[in-house]
Amino acid sequence: MIVNVRVIPRARKNQITVDEDGTVRVHTSAAPADGAANDAVIKKLAEHFKVPKTSIRIIRGASTRNKVIEF
Repeated sequence: MIVNVRVIPRARKNQITVDEDGTVRVHTSAAPADGAANDAVIKKLAEHFKVPKTSIRIIRGASTRNKVIEF
């Protein structure tokens, strides 16, 4: 499964929301430095979808807010 994700780093709460167009927004309190936000996004998605973290991979957008994630 492939999902478009919009990351909001340095958010107040760690949460996942879905827009009307199907884009998943992941709010994370982690800063984008040193890949911390990417790690937090993968962890939050794994918890939300109840899959292991190792089954989630960033296909595109590792250094941007808009990412394409593969499960």
